Amino acid sequence: MSGAHQPFSSEDRLLPVVTGFGCVSSLGCGLPATRKALRAGHDGISGVRGFSVTTFHAKTAGQVADLEDPGIRGWGRWSRAAKLVLPAVREAMDSRPGFLPDIVVAGTTSGGMDLGENFFRGLSVGMSSRDARRWVRGYVPQQPVRDVMAALGIDAPVRLVSNACASGTNALCLAAGLVRSGQAARVMAIGFDALSEMVFAGFDALQASTRDKCRPFDSARSGLALGEGAACFLLESDSSAQDADILASVPGWGFANDNHHLTQPSPDGSGPRRSMQRALADAGWETADYINAHGTGTPFNDSSEAAAIRSVCPDVPVSSTKGMTGHALGAAGAIEAAFCLIAMQDGFIPPNINLRETDSGLDVVANTARPAALRRTMSNSFGFGGSNATVLLERVSS
Repeated sequence: MSGAHQPFSSEDRLLPVVTGFGCVSSLGCGLPATRKALRAGHDGISGVRGFSVTTFHAKTAGQVADLEDPGIRGWGRWSRAAKLVLPAVREAMDSRPGFLPDIVVAGTTSGGMDLGENFFRGLSVGMSSRDARRWVRGYVPQQPVRDVMAALGIDAPVRLVSNACASGTNALCLAAGLVRSGQAARVMAIGFDALSEMVFAGFDALQASTRDKCRPFDSARSGLALGEGAACFLLESDSSAQDADILASVPGWGFANDNHHLTQPSPDGSGPRRSMQRALADAGWETADYINAHGTGTPFNDSSEAAAIRSVCPDVPVSSTKGMTGHALGAAGAIEAAFCLIAMQDGFIPPNINLRETDSGLDVVANTARPAALRRTMSNSFGFGGSNATVLLERVSS
C-alpha cells in the first residue's frame, strides 16, 4: 500500500465514496448538534477556558464542549486530541457497522501538543522518568489516533500527514486516492487538532489572531480565531459498497504549493488557483454549486483566496464557516468537508457569519443560511509555506 502509484487511465479508476462520517467541533459533539448549529449560523467562539490568556492579545477560540468520559480504561491520561478523535471515529463507525479499515490516514499539525507542553514544563521541575516517558509517548503526532484505534479494536497501519493547515484535506484526498487506485479497499480518513497554549501563543505572537469577532471576507476583518475538533470519514469504492448507504463520492482533488512565504500566501492567489483548477480537472467538472472557503479572516489569506475563486469559479456561492468554529488547523479541512456533506444532505449553504461589508467580489452567503439543492461542493484548505489543497464532494442520487 505504501508503494509508488502506477499510471492508470480514467477507465481504470475506482470511484471513492463516503459510507460513514463523524464530526466534532465547537458547533457540537456529533452530527445531530452540528447540523442544527451549522444551519442556524451559531457562533461557537467564546473565551478560552483551558489556560490563561491574560498576557495575550486574543482572548477567544472555538472550543469543543460536552466531552464525556466514555468509561474507557486510560481515558483520563489521553491527550485532548485523542478525546476529540474518539467521538468522531465512533460516530462514523456506528453509521457503518462492520467497517474495518485496511489503513488509516490521519492529518494533524499538533498531535498531542498538550502532553508535549506538560513534558517541557515537567523538565523544569524535575519530573520522574516515568512521567517523562508518558508525556513524550503521548506527544508523538500519531498517538491520539493510536489510542482511539486500540480502544475501539481497530488494527491497521496509520499514515500520518502533517502539512500545515491543509493536513485534514490532504488526509481525505490521500485516503480517497488509495481507494481510487485500488491500493486499499476500505480506508479511514481523520483530521484532528486540539487547542493548546503553545499554538495559541504562536499565532498571537504572529499577530494573526483577532481581538474582535472572526469576520471572514469582511472588509474590516482583523484576524483569525483558533479552534479545535476532529472529523472522520469511511471511504470505499462504489463497486464494493453496494450494501452501504453511500453518502457522497469524492471524484477529484488538487494540490499546489506556491512557496511564496513561510506564513503569507501569494497575493495573486496563484497557489489556491492551481489547487482548485487541478481538482476540477481531476473530476472533469467545470464548476461547483458551493465553495466552502478556507477563509480564515486574515487580510492576506482572504484577499488571496478571493482572487483565486474569482478566476476559477466567479459566480459560485461561497462561505467560510470559520467564523462559527474558529480555525481548527489540521482538523479544519476535514471538519469543513463534513460541513459540505451536511449541506448537500440537508439542502442549504452554511452562512458566513459576522459579515458586515465584503470587498471580496464574491457571492458570499452572509450571516443566514441559504436554501440550495446542492449536488457538487468544493472545500479549500490552505496552509503555511504555501501548502494548498482542494477536495470535491458530490451527492449521490438515491
